Amino acid sequence: MTNRRKKKPKKDAQLVLRLNSQLRDRFVDACDDLDTSAAREVRRFIKRFLKRYDKGELDE
Repeated sequence: MTNRRKKKPKKDAQLVLRLNSQLRDRFVDACDDLDTSAAREVRRFIKRFLKRYDKGELDE
């Protein structure tokens, strides 16, 4: 049995957004409590959003 992993696309872009520092701190703290990172959760949100978008599940 070979150990071949599917290569993930390289992360080569950034998304910069501005938000209230209190909201950011609460989000980062919640991610820490769940043993995950803010970046990972934002990527997860984007992937789920795009799946819903592709299925036409989002309001225009």
